[in-house]
Amino acid sequence: MGMRGDHYLPDMQRAGPDADHSRRDGGAEAGTEEQKQEFVAPFAREFWFASFCLTEPGAGSDAGGIATTAKKDGDFYLMNGRKCFITNGSYASQYLVFASTDRSKGHKGLSAFIVPRSLPGVSPGKKEDKMGQRASDTADVLFEDVRLPAGNLLGKEGDGFKIAMKTLDYARPTVAAMSVGVARAAFELAMQYSKERVQFGMPIAMNQAIHFLLADMAMDIEAARLLTYKSAWLVDQGRRNTKESSFAKAFAADLAMRVTTDAVQIFGGYGYMKDYPVEKLMRDAKLLQIYEGTSQIQRLVIAKEVMMR
Repeated sequence: MGMRGDHYLPDMQRAGPDADHSRRDGGAEAGTEEQKQEFVAPFAREFWFASFCLTEPGAGSDAGGIATTAKKDGDFYLMNGRKCFITNGSYASQYLVFASTDRSKGHKGLSAFIVPRSLPGVSPGKKEDKMGQRASDTADVLFEDVRLPAGNLLGKEGDGFKIAMKTLDYARPTVAAMSVGVARAAFELAMQYSKERVQFGMPIAMNQAIHFLLADMAMDIEAARLLTYKSAWLVDQGRRNTKESSFAKAFAADLAMRVTTDAVQIFGGYGYMKDYPVEKLMRDAKLLQIYEGTSQIQRLVIAKEVMMR
């Protein structure tokens, strides 16, 4: 899962009621059979990493601000730019890169390219030193005069924004599932600790204040799990899930931050120490509210979806 912004614009493309709901993942649908055999099949034979390269230093939630360019040069494209916050950026063998083929068109001028790391001019940059999720590699990826065969273009020029948005629709439920997992771990640790920690002659679990914290955790985790299941079920059914995936991602990510914070509170001073696991869960949870589109961006997506019905 990449650390990338879920980009939103006022004229964001939206499938109407007659849209083809049989279409699945944007990247998979955009690729030709030849591209799938060349660029996807090797991953079934060897353990490789690939990275999704959308976010840039100057373009987080604003896809129209992407500065990476791909200029047509005969049967090739010449790519230049820098991507940041790329998961597995240091280790990926292949990148899906969104670059502008016509900057005058803003996000409508974006195109998607498959970029093998082996091409001259492709190199990982600075590795980020993150607050949480530290086991996940996150780095810049640089493209300097990369000569890219025209056959590496996904779909048509200008399809990049549509491909990115559809891909994110199917990626957000996975972040929601991660969020539910982090929250559940924090809840179970806090529950166990509250039964063992004795203050004023009894376990702190006997206090109503702790009862209410744990009850809210359990209730909200179940709600987040069901939202996640629904958004994933729609994917399995080949149906559009833009609104539901934003429901799940925003609710579950915010829940994970809240539950882990409350778990630290239940642990008290011990919860703030690295000797206990909940401080790590709290640090890991924060990023869930940021990547795949911030919690605020999800609300913009949701508002647009409900207001256009």
